[in-house]
Amino acid sequence: MLLRHRRVSDQKGVFDPNDSKRVKHTRLGVWDLYEEKPQAKALSIPGASILENQAEILKSLPYVSRMIKDVLSIPTCKLLLSIFFALELAKASLPALALWYQGQLLGIMQVAIDTRKVDKDRLLYICAARVACTLAKRLVDHASSRIQSGLMWRIRAWYDAHIFRARARLDLPTYETTALQRQLEEVTPRGYFVPPLAWETLQMMSGFVRAGIQAGSQVWVLYRALRAQRDGLLLAGVSLASHTVDWFSRLDFLIGRPQVWAATTTNKDYLKLHGWLRAMKEVTHRKEIVAGNLAEYAVSEYESASERVGDGDTEFKEWQLGGITGRNRLSLYSLLQYPLRELPQVFFTLRAVQYPASMPVSLASLQMMQETTNSFAYNMFELMHSSQSFVAQLGQVRKLYEVVEVPNKVQDGTIPFPEDASQIRSGIALEFRDVSFKYPGSENYALRNVSFSINAGQLCIIVGANGSGKSTILKLIVRLYDPDEEQILINGLDIRTLRLKDLRQAISVLFQDYTHFPLSIRDNIAIGDPSGAANDEHVRLAARLGGAEEFIEKLPEGFDTYLDRPVRDYYTGLPEGTTTLFGRKVDYSALRAFGGMKANEQSTLSGGQMQRLAV
Repeated sequence: MLLRHRRVSDQKGVFDPNDSKRVKHTRLGVWDLYEEKPQAKALSIPGASILENQAEILKSLPYVSRMIKDVLSIPTCKLLLSIFFALELAKASLPALALWYQGQLLGIMQVAIDTRKVDKDRLLYICAARVACTLAKRLVDHASSRIQSGLMWRIRAWYDAHIFRARARLDLPTYETTALQRQLEEVTPRGYFVPPLAWETLQMMSGFVRAGIQAGSQVWVLYRALRAQRDGLLLAGVSLASHTVDWFSRLDFLIGRPQVWAATTTNKDYLKLHGWLRAMKEVTHRKEIVAGNLAEYAVSEYESASERVGDGDTEFKEWQLGGITGRNRLSLYSLLQYPLRELPQVFFTLRAVQYPASMPVSLASLQMMQETTNSFAYNMFELMHSSQSFVAQLGQVRKLYEVVEVPNKVQDGTIPFPEDASQIRSGIALEFRDVSFKYPGSENYALRNVSFSINAGQLCIIVGANGSGKSTILKLIVRLYDPDEEQILINGLDIRTLRLKDLRQAISVLFQDYTHFPLSIRDNIAIGDPSGAANDEHVRLAARLGGAEEFIEKLPEGFDTYLDRPVRDYYTGLPEGTTTLFGRKVDYSALRAFGGMKANEQSTLSGGQMQRLAV
């Protein structure tokens, strides 16, 4: 049976396998968490982790400043952002204003008890002001929601383009780096309704300020309202006691969590479970699953792995939200907060017995205190939660901007190629001089001490067994990678000295694992020569020369046909072919025909036709 509690061991971690004293290993279900232990010097400094967090915040501030400048540069965002922060300020001030009017009501009640007189005009004014505060809060919330929606979509569009540019500039070996892939994944919104990173950061910053202003103003107003009442401040302290204990039970102010940690799983069943799950979801594997009659086997393997994994089938993020934080653990603080919650009621009862005449005011004070302390506690939790996640959020902003500055591993040359276009009309001269190359992360050479030369205009066919390096030679010629040893010459020049754009413009390569982009057929053909992409006749000529024009014209949408639509159509939740409660068959064919929609969103071209498009 899988254990769901934390077990600390001396197993060596990934940070320094030779020094287990520096790494703390924790087992969380199927996950292994490795945390770097603080250094001896850091242990002697109280709050060392907090100081490190503050240092990380300072390092990230230039990137946050850059982010704010970029957001303000987006059309209309400067105005919308000003309105948004003004509304946030109003949202922070209104609760304190409502509390102030509630304190005025308590004063009127106290005067009524002491003098048996009520100032009706003042009472009506305060009641009307309370109602106005409630209405104002609703209007501010509505306006803020509308403003946030407009801001989020504008910021999303700008940063989608930002990330798109960052991805577009990366070369192949740089893009294949696992660390960079993870960085890109972290800064890219996962889904259209997930707010962009920049907007999340602005919301966190505004929420932090709003919670601070609201909590501070409420404490000040509460102090002014209760200081004149008998034992008013004591009642406030008693009401806050349980919340204070709860804060200490949830947060570790002095130690904090380590900044450097990593988590992995080596559970074979968990890996197999999610491997089959992914294979069954992705369309690319459907052909093999059906043709190989793998359905029953896949179900059997999936269910067996799922049974063996049991309750351990959890994402690591679930442990981050629950298991690692330790919020569910039983501690002295968590036990104390429950009896402390009853103290305000006990205090009120004792006061009512001692001063029966002031009982109505005491009851109103108790209600006001409970409402205020709950609101105050929520604001404090928001402040503390924001401060805890603020470092991580700023780190994400830092990654968002660092990703556009990642240097490519294949460096650009400086020599134009060719200096005269007539030089390559009959081809180019190519020479490999004792070239050796191995793919990043591989220990084996794909090419070892390879030498050959091809004259301009000469036809050369390279044959060999699978894995002998035929495709690798093509990748080196267009500088998808650079050789690890020696050099490649083009027309007598070292290939590394030539401009990459010129070199790749002069060479046409069709790999055996050719790719079709999720664009229209026209755009797929135009990609072959971006300089003539706007010329329809140029595109048609290319299709004709490749032997593809005839079958393209026979397609219902011709050159506008999408090989794989990047945007999918949406339907109601009723599956097609089923029957509704009243016996009506669910059929979307009429709707598809009316809207020009297709039942199959992928092309049905043959393998040979797809190859002709690639040519």
